[in-house]
Amino acid sequence: MSLTTPLKRARGLGSAKDGTRHFWRQRLTALANIPLLIAFVFILMTLLGRDHATVTAAFGNPFVAIVMLAVVVSALYHAKLGMQVIIEDYIHGEAMKFALLLANVFFTAVVALTAIFAILKMGFGS
Repeated sequence: MSLTTPLKRARGLGSAKDGTRHFWRQRLTALANIPLLIAFVFILMTLLGRDHATVTAAFGNPFVAIVMLAVVVSALYHAKLGMQVIIEDYIHGEAMKFALLLANVFFTAVVALTAIFAILKMGFGS
């Protein structure tokens, strides 16, 4: 028999003890993605049809490179959080859930690192 009250037992953040933090991170990245994606689309539309030298020169501008890096990091982190919720809610086998959560982390990390490398490579003119 436990001496804790029902309210004390219910004050956790959910079964994973991470629900509120996860909720706010997903909402904040969604909010951050609005201006970032608008800037991303504007930059891409400006560079559409340009040659490689022009695109590389544009990415040499620190503002453009930073915006593109922020888009990659924010959008992929938001995607990782969203897929995590889907996997946790709809996959019931523990082994499959663990494997998919691990794949989710590695997939977003590989895509992010590849995109960051490409942006930095263009930004530094290599």
